[in-house]
Amino acid sequence: MKKLIILISLISFVFTGCTKLDEVIYDRIPNNEYPENADQVANLSVDAYKRLQNLADDNGWWFLAQEISSDGFCGPTRASDWFDGGKWLVMHQHNWSNDVEGVNRMWSTFWEGITSSNQIIDLLKQLEQNDDIRAKIAEVEVMRSFYFYLLMDNYGSAPYLTTANLPGDFLPTKISREAIYDSLVTTVEKSLPYLKLTDNKLLATRYMAFALLSKLYINSEVYTGTAQWAKAEMYIDSLLAGPYSLESDVSAPFKTNNDRSSEIIFSIPYDEDNFEGFRIHMRTLHYQHNLTFDMPVGPWNGFAVVPTFFDTYEDTDLRKQQWFIYGPQFTSSGEEIIESITGEPLVIDPYLPALFMEDGAFTPAQIRTTGARAGKYEIKMGAKENLSNNFPLFRLTDFYLMKAEVVIRQGGNGDQWIDPIRERAGVAPWSGATIDQLLAERGRELWLEGHRRQDLIRYGKWENSWWEKPATDGSKRTFPIPKWAIDANPNLGN
Repeated sequence: MKKLIILISLISFVFTGCTKLDEVIYDRIPNNEYPENADQVANLSVDAYKRLQNLADDNGWWFLAQEISSDGFCGPTRASDWFDGGKWLVMHQHNWSNDVEGVNRMWSTFWEGITSSNQIIDLLKQLEQNDDIRAKIAEVEVMRSFYFYLLMDNYGSAPYLTTANLPGDFLPTKISREAIYDSLVTTVEKSLPYLKLTDNKLLATRYMAFALLSKLYINSEVYTGTAQWAKAEMYIDSLLAGPYSLESDVSAPFKTNNDRSSEIIFSIPYDEDNFEGFRIHMRTLHYQHNLTFDMPVGPWNGFAVVPTFFDTYEDTDLRKQQWFIYGPQFTSSGEEIIESITGEPLVIDPYLPALFMEDGAFTPAQIRTTGARAGKYEIKMGAKENLSNNFPLFRLTDFYLMKAEVVIRQGGNGDQWIDPIRERAGVAPWSGATIDQLLAERGRELWLEGHRRQDLIRYGKWENSWWEKPATDGSKRTFPIPKWAIDANPNLGN
């Protein structure tokens, strides 16, 4: 398209009578002339961040796969609604294959981020090197490492590619999860001196790299077989020394205007018009909740809280009160909402009766009005199909609880890192918290932030039964590489 525009411009140029025809016309700025200034250097990395956009919804599936497969959230089939080929059921019950939507789209999303990052790095390495270019290379290498971290965490062994300049017939082979882990740790640690030590929540800063290294090291036993609690603690401490602090309000990090929250370290900057892709409210709210929030669109009445997880919160817990939607429902002007099928006032019963609610076996009220709904991310008045809340990929309370975990696993007492979070939520502090208590608290505090699958695996609880998910063997700790990818490259099946 660019070349077409340039051609049209050139034709116009000739026919307006200008006789200077020896000018060189480019369809891009030559490498030896670009970037011309610091702003252009900064803009080179934009596409690496753009690839985060699909993580939170079904175009990319990462967030959905982490939460729907866990013990706190589910996508129930409601009579003729939400079966969708069984994709939500198999994800929650760990019955997925290598040819289901979540498995397919997650793989593609991670590789889009990796490939885009590699393309940018390849370009940067062709430029004359100075401090700005070296810093930008380090930043994008950390972004590539973040995508590889998601890939390794979810799929285990995979190809590890650090350039996009590959032969057209190249078919990569897998390397072990442990080898990917080693490469990621080395890459991110080498990048640290070049990264900005700043509180920019949308960039791969040094603090974001500390967070990523903390995640890699705290999961080292899962990835490599060898625990690295002390190394994890070192990077957690580096992060905790940064410019972050707990909000006084448990819901502040999830408000529509949360871009300056003191708890958020790294986030996806969703916008209802200009950076779409965050529709959790559409997937969870009852059909008629548009009346509550004056929405111009009707929600889809789907996702709900697993009832046994709902009961892990004390009634006085402010997170239970503010993050779950249940009980009598009202319009924005305070009137009762009358459910369109039952003809009764809409009351959301938090106790979902089953994962699969077929017609005849359940009443219309059970099918349509059960299961507490997700209200953790603020739904502003007039909310559209996409939210404008930034999605926190790394948030401070996660690292408070990770600090408690590494302390406890090394024989210490982690209460001082747990209790500020509990006290803020209006529940009593603990004395001598155990690892199992800590896992439960991580579940309550970090619900719907994309961490639960990883946590259950690290704590050895992933194969346990919960609600309508039976006990499973260890074969589902990673997702299989998609069938379509193996068909295209048989090396991936070895």
